[in-house]
Amino acid sequence: MNTQKVTTEYRLSKWAQIIQTRIDSGKNIEEFCQTAGITKNAYFYWQRKLREAACTELVKTEEQKNIAPSGWMQLNSPQAQHTNVSLCVEINDCCIVVNNETDTELLKKVCRMLRSL
Repeated sequence: MNTQKVTTEYRLSKWAQIIQTRIDSGKNIEEFCQTAGITKNAYFYWQRKLREAACTELVKTEEQKNIAPSGWMQLNSPQAQHTNVSLCVEINDCCIVVNNETDTELLKKVCRMLRSL
């Protein structure tokens, strides 16, 4: 266990609570710091650290989302495929529309027929 990492996360958590308390109180930073016995420098230091941590987390989640190699296209996850999206295949003057309600057996027959042409 990395104690330095745990300590930093604990401090960030405590300062997030302090900053949220200041926001909820409606006081400006100077008033809040005087009544809470906190220096403005400490307040702004930890506010900056919290913003940096939030940005780092955001970058990590964005990197995890973009797992497709450069030049490739990321497809939607299977959960997002339950929408009514259709595919239109056009060959000469014939148009075949396929969606999630299309009978798979009929689609197989059509594909077999197209292969035989």
